[in-house]
Amino acid sequence: MSSYIKGVILVFIGSVAFAGKAVLVRYNYIHYHVDTVSLLALRMLFSAPFYAVILWYKQRQNPTNNPQLSFKQWVAMAGIGLVGYYLAAFFDFWGLNYVTASVERLILFIYPTLVVILSAIFFKKVITNIQYWALVITYVGVLGSFVPDLQLGMQKDLLIGSFLVFLSALTYALYLIGSGEMIPKIGSLRFTCYAMLISTVMVMIHFVLSKLPSLGSYQWQVYVLSVVMALFTTVIPSFMISDGIKRIGSSNASIIGSIGPVATIVMAYFFLDEAISIWQIAGTLVVLAGVLMISMKKNASK
Repeated sequence: MSSYIKGVILVFIGSVAFAGKAVLVRYNYIHYHVDTVSLLALRMLFSAPFYAVILWYKQRQNPTNNPQLSFKQWVAMAGIGLVGYYLAAFFDFWGLNYVTASVERLILFIYPTLVVILSAIFFKKVITNIQYWALVITYVGVLGSFVPDLQLGMQKDLLIGSFLVFLSALTYALYLIGSGEMIPKIGSLRFTCYAMLISTVMVMIHFVLSKLPSLGSYQWQVYVLSVVMALFTTVIPSFMISDGIKRIGSSNASIIGSIGPVATIVMAYFFLDEAISIWQIAGTLVVLAGVLMISMKKNASK
C-alpha cells in the first residue's frame, strides 16, 4: 500500500471519528443540559493529559531529532492553536444556538472549498482537474443529504447562526492550511500536541472569564461521555488526520473530510434515533464517490 493511500485511509477514518463528536455533544445537550463553554472545556481538559504525556515521551525518546521551536515557529503555533481547536469549535458550538444541525453541517462543510481557494491564493497551489470534480461531486452529495431538512423559513436568527458557522468553517480552513505548512517542519505528532495544548489553555481562559458554574457540578454520565469524546473523537482522530495531511496534503485531506457530515447522519440515526431519508442515503453514496476519486488520484510527488 502506498503512502498516499495510507494517508487517504487515515484522514477518512479520522474524519468519521471526529464526526462522532457532534453526536456526543448533542446527547449531552439533550439529556444533561451542559452549556457550550463548559462542555468544550471538559473535552479539552480530558484530552490535554494524553497530548502532554505523548509529547513528553516523544521528546524524551529522541531529543536530538526534536529541536526546540524558534520564536517564529512558536508564534505560528499559537496562531494555529487559536484558529484550530479553539475558535473553530467555539464558533461552531455558538452557531448551533441559532440554526439546526442540518443547516450547520451544510455551511460548515464548505471548508474544503475554502482550503483549496486559500491555498491557491496564498501559496500558489494549482487546483487540479480531479480536485475540481471531487469538490463538485462531494458537495452535491452533501447538499442532497441535507436539502429535505433545511426548512429555512423555520430557522431562528438564521443569518446570525449561519455567519457564526461560516466563521467556524473559515477558521478551520486556516488551521488546515497552517498545519500543511508546519507539519513538515516539526513533525505531525509534535504539531498536534502543541496545537491541542495551546487550544486547551485558550479554552480554559475563556471558561474562567465566563464565570460559569464549577466543572465538577455535573452528573457522572457527563464526565464519562466527555472522556469518550476526548479519547475517541479528539485525541486518536487528531493524530490520524495530522499524519494523513503529511502524506496527502491539506487540500486533499479537506476534501476527503467531507465524509464527516454524512457520517454524522448515520451515527445520529443509530444513537439519537434521528430519521434518515432516501435523500441522505443517496447523498452518502455520492460523497463516497467523490472520496473514492481522491483516493485513486496518483500522487505525482511520490
